[in-house]
Amino acid sequence: MAPVRPDLDPELRTLLADLPLMSELNAEILTQLRQLPSTPVDTLLHGRAVDHREVIIAASDGSPIPLSIFAPVGADRVTPAPCVYWIHGGGMVMGDRFSQLDIPFDWLDRFGAVVVSVDYRLAPEVTGMTLVDDCYRGLLWTAEHADELGVDPARIVVAGASAGGGLAAGVTLLARDLAAPPIAAQVLICPMLDHRCDTTSSRQFSGGPGVWTREMNQFGWAAVLGDRTDGEVPGYVSPAVADDLSGLPTTYVDAGSAEVFRDEDVAYATGIWAAGGQAELHVWAGGCHGFDALYPQATISATARRTRSDWLARVLSASPTDTPRSSTPRTDR
Repeated sequence: MAPVRPDLDPELRTLLADLPLMSELNAEILTQLRQLPSTPVDTLLHGRAVDHREVIIAASDGSPIPLSIFAPVGADRVTPAPCVYWIHGGGMVMGDRFSQLDIPFDWLDRFGAVVVSVDYRLAPEVTGMTLVDDCYRGLLWTAEHADELGVDPARIVVAGASAGGGLAAGVTLLARDLAAPPIAAQVLICPMLDHRCDTTSSRQFSGGPGVWTREMNQFGWAAVLGDRTDGEVPGYVSPAVADDLSGLPTTYVDAGSAEVFRDEDVAYATGIWAAGGQAELHVWAGGCHGFDALYPQATISATARRTRSDWLARVLSASPTDTPRSSTPRTDR
């Protein structure tokens, strides 16, 4: 007998009735999904006074990694701006640097933040650490070019949603262990953290259609891991198996109660607390996976976004010395 699922928020249930939902993902479906047009960034930029430019940096193997940079026009560059380093979602198998950009654009509008969004390579074309390394290279470039970008290097926030949230967690672990660059905070929005797919919430969202099901999640992880076995999966790739969550920057984690990632996200925040770190956790009753990206106009979504932004306002106004960071590089990568 399948586990009973928590009820959806009534407003979300009505909205989801018009969304074609899937129960699984395979190579054929992925090919079709990848042929859909990219998120129209011009629509997001309409009505905003924003400078947009593109740069290409080199991955560790020399492959090109595009970065999109968005900065408020006319901002006071005497005082360096905070920076949001954005990592998009899509199960690590789809999406691009323009996906879910409306979320960090909220922070561009409210805080005058510069947004840098990375176009990491996707699985299964690349696997394992490659996705994390791509994101880390973009983060390093951002920190190294802080002056050029008008960015305060002490106020760089790493953020991402879904797969991007998992990659954000992995990149933050890597930055801690390599002692560079400093990260002021990490924002993990319904993050994809655990390749094992064996939590209660994972089993609850199996065997039927949904926004993101256990079966879809298993496909994404299989694409990322290739032939690796559990014992070969590093914590940078699957942060839920990281053996040390100490020394991380202050962290925001949120998820819905009615989604596959709920329990792994709660466990990750708990692990940060157990290691003596600071994390704020919100589980939104009735929220499905990615609810505030899918339906930002819904009441629950507006509340989740406002709460997240209020937390970030507090973090960005705090002294950099309030943010714990590792100062000793680790060599066990």
